[in-house]
Amino acid sequence: MSASDNGRLPVLKTYKNFVGGTFPRSESGRVYEVSDAKDRWLANAPQSSRKDARDAVVAARKAFGAWSGATAYNRGQILYRVAEMLEGRREQYTAEVAEAEGLSKAKAAAQVDAAIDRWVWYAGWTDKFTQVMGGTNPVAGPFFNLSTPEPTGVVAVLAPQRSSLLGLVSVLAPVIATGNTAVVVASEKHPLPALSLGEVLATSDVPGGTVNILAGRTAELAPTLAAHQDVNAIDLTGAPPELAVELEVASADNLKRVLRPGRDDWAADPGLTRLAAFLETKTVWHPTGSLGVGGSAY
Repeated sequence: MSASDNGRLPVLKTYKNFVGGTFPRSESGRVYEVSDAKDRWLANAPQSSRKDARDAVVAARKAFGAWSGATAYNRGQILYRVAEMLEGRREQYTAEVAEAEGLSKAKAAAQVDAAIDRWVWYAGWTDKFTQVMGGTNPVAGPFFNLSTPEPTGVVAVLAPQRSSLLGLVSVLAPVIATGNTAVVVASEKHPLPALSLGEVLATSDVPGGTVNILAGRTAELAPTLAAHQDVNAIDLTGAPPELAVELEVASADNLKRVLRPGRDDWAADPGLTRLAAFLETKTVWHPTGSLGVGGSAY
């Protein structure tokens, strides 16, 4: 650490995980060095352990009831608030993305702007996807039935490796917009903007545990999440091909919903594909006419 021109030592940022709305260090006490595009040291990031992953799942499960039970309008307001907070810290994130990915300031700013716009886009869909993906179904007999999408539950998200912020937002925002809670493994090489995003989420009315962000080795954390009995789905976007196969096999053992890498390009313009990826359809049957009242669901 060197002194600045006025002789004052700079206060370096300590990066931590974001779990349950708080900022814990890894329970193992491990860290790993994060370097910029020119291999210059930037900071130490927490090297999360398997126990950190399990703790994050517990936090996500605890938060699921309240988050999935919130009104769609309220979820949209909260996602929009995240965009507001990012907009207010745009210069900070531009600098972090530029350092992490070796981009010019202009290109990094474009990445940050796109990330902010994606939060706004998904915020606008929180109270609309139900109408688009659900509806009344034609049936024969004195019945009518309605199909409505519901969140899958706790989703493990492996963030894209080559994008520090935009990739993370692209895979995370649709997961929570639809009422799921998330355990995110940040880009192993570029984790710092993702860890900083925890600070935005913590001050954006996002309930603690709705989003949990871990830094560390993807190959160490992902198998625990894939095999975890209380994780309902996993997004393999950030998994290398050889690891993705292993994770899909582990997920099949406990019937997880799996989004395979390459199936949906996160870098493309946002769309309904990712919104639908972690939704389940509930159909309610209701008798009409002389059959009386009541109904059933499956």
